[in-house]
Amino acid sequence: MSPVLEVADLSKAYGDVTAVDHVSLSVDEGALFGLLGPNGSGKTTMIKVLTGQIRPTGGSARVLGLDVEREGLKVRERVGIIPEQESPPSFLTAMEYLEFVGAVRKLQDIGEKAEYWFDLLEFGDKKHVLCKDLSRGTRQKLMFAQAFIHEPVLALIDEPLINFDPVMQDVVKGYLSEYVRKGKTIFLSTHILEVAEEICSSFAILHSGKLLHAGPVADLTARGTHLPEFFLSLVRKDHHA
Repeated sequence: MSPVLEVADLSKAYGDVTAVDHVSLSVDEGALFGLLGPNGSGKTTMIKVLTGQIRPTGGSARVLGLDVEREGLKVRERVGIIPEQESPPSFLTAMEYLEFVGAVRKLQDIGEKAEYWFDLLEFGDKKHVLCKDLSRGTRQKLMFAQAFIHEPVLALIDEPLINFDPVMQDVVKGYLSEYVRKGKTIFLSTHILEVAEEICSSFAILHSGKLLHAGPVADLTARGTHLPEFFLSLVRKDHHA
């Protein structure tokens, strides 16, 4: 498998604060890759750099063969993105927002595609409700739909399950697992370790912007170690170093 995402010595600083500190990693085609770390570890900054929303301070990153610093717009055209904070336009209804996304991405049969997502995520009764009047969980469903409605080869999704109840989490986990079985790739940022262990094929751990570990989940299983235990031991060790 060839890498769809490659990061080399990547850094991002905000003044005196280094959010991403010389990180190098790669993600293969067909992976469900989990970027794990405590709050403030640099996960969201990484996704913003990888999708060309902010410029790195140093190093390089390529997504689908594109340089994210020079070709950020092309990256965003080709991938699906769920940002950390759900933010559909307040003045559009849920259906209007998906129609807008369909128009921007030049999709055919957008009505049919939208109906699929209203059915899958069980919010068809909210399709004509203004986004500003939707609950956080429903806005999260809408942002999930817009990220996958064009069936991208790669999706970069930041804490996609955080506002979902257990039933909807199960639906979404099933969808993500099936998506990668079709050969697509998911780059998932989360701090919900049990979810990462359940669905991810490989993972990396960030702490204070530094990469502590990267590798397949199966390696931990072979060693008789669970991901939450491994994560906590590494982060605590690094914290006290």
